Amino acid sequence: MTIPTLQTERLILRAMRVEDFPAYAKIMASPRSVFMGGPFDQRAAWGMFCHDLALWILYGHGALMIDVRDTGECVGQIGINHGPLFPEKELGWLLYEGFEGNGYATEAATAMRDWARDTLKLPTLVSYFDPENHRSMAVSARLGGTRDDKALLQDEGDIVYRYWRK
Repeated sequence: MTIPTLQTERLILRAMRVEDFPAYAKIMASPRSVFMGGPFDQRAAWGMFCHDLALWILYGHGALMIDVRDTGECVGQIGINHGPLFPEKELGWLLYEGFEGNGYATEAATAMRDWARDTLKLPTLVSYFDPENHRSMAVSARLGGTRDDKALLQDEGDIVYRYWRK
């Protein structure tokens, strides 16, 4: 399985590297991870990091790191999750502290959603949200996601947004 590199106007979405783990572990240990069930210790963060990479081998999709094209700085992660913890294929993202409000999540998620539609031929994707994660739900709405109250939940109380193939 070759992990793709996706490019947008401002971003490069690239394969994960072990050098990405310290920043990933830092956000997973912070209060910013609360909407994903965190904070997580280093052992749990490593397991999640490896899961994101293993998905490429197991399912043909997984996570990519988000780099700003002009600076090369890694600002977060975008991915399609699946496996026994996810009832459906999920489009998910995270941005490192200080990079919100620049449109990076929307730009990266649009590219990943379109790649999944065009390459994987997925008819639909979902995003699972903690009810208090208003900023990410706003990103989902900008992507054309619509709330789906009939979807299977990842965690009790989740709000699910669905992206339909167009």
